[in-house]
Amino acid sequence: MVEITEEPIDIGAVIASVRYSGGGAVVTFLGTVRDNDEAGEVIALEYEAYAEMAVAQMRGIRAEIETRWGIDHVAIVHRVGRREVGEVSVVIAVASPHRLQAFDACRFAIDRIKEIVPIWKKELYPHGSQWKQA
Repeated sequence: MVEITEEPIDIGAVIASVRYSGGGAVVTFLGTVRDNDEAGEVIALEYEAYAEMAVAQMRGIRAEIETRWGIDHVAIVHRVGRREVGEVSVVIAVASPHRLQAFDACRFAIDRIKEIVPIWKKELYPHGSQWKQA
């Protein structure tokens, strides 16, 4: 499961998509809209993506994880559009036989998303806004 969506993310479905009988560890990351940033109070975020390229890049991240850790049970779902404080904007789930690899792969996935995937966010403040790399 690798998706860009405008719909709410079904976290349970993302987790279920990676679970398997040999997976002793399932690690998840939920990227959630927070109410602050270095610029001050945040009231919402607006995400935009070049969807086809973003999905291709996220599939590439999944392939990197398989090559590096031998893990092929990886799901990445990112939501676009306006997200309010407290809403989940990205879910990553990784299942592997052991926890260390699952934790490392999950962290790698979110770091790589921020590095290479064409997703941008606009932070909305009480008195303005600013575009940033997601």
